[in-house]
Amino acid sequence: MTIIKKYSNRRLYDTGLSRYITLDELAGKIRGGDEVQVVDAKSGEDLTQVTLTQLILESPTAKLLPVGLLHRLLRMQDDAIAEFFSSYVTWALDVYLTVKSGGQTLGSMLPFGQAPWAGTNALARMFGAAPFWPGQSAPVPPSAPQSPPPPPEEPHADVSGDLQALRAELEELKRSIRQTKPDD
Repeated sequence: MTIIKKYSNRRLYDTGLSRYITLDELAGKIRGGDEVQVVDAKSGEDLTQVTLTQLILESPTAKLLPVGLLHRLLRMQDDAIAEFFSSYVTWALDVYLTVKSGGQTLGSMLPFGQAPWAGTNALARMFGAAPFWPGQSAPVPPSAPQSPPPPPEEPHADVSGDLQALRAELEELKRSIRQTKPDD
């Protein structure tokens, strides 16, 4: 952990390097993996969060924040903003970084991510999607529109069989969840 002292004239002193640094240099240290703590040189107050927020807002990526979003954030109450950033933004960033790094273990972060595959296949059929398994890519819709399948000759002939299959998969899903549920 590198201690950075911030002076009243906004200058930053890197105690590890024993010299003054710029905000850009501080951002570079953090991007390089260094952990920093920014403290007020006079009072010792922790200014890390404020300084890191300043780095983000003064970076070119701040221009990616839509004006409408900024207006809505400013109109929210402080507790709602805190909840939004501490929950949703943290979760979304974790998911993004996991996907970007090629991680295949998103199950704990996604709804139904821990569901047994038989259950998710039933859900996929209910919503008209083809099931897929880990290691396979998700089904890609065809690029050219296809004509709809012809209607069955007897409109309700297959419904009872499909309903029985869904019920069986639902029961299997319930059994599987009961088996994986931790004992209270």
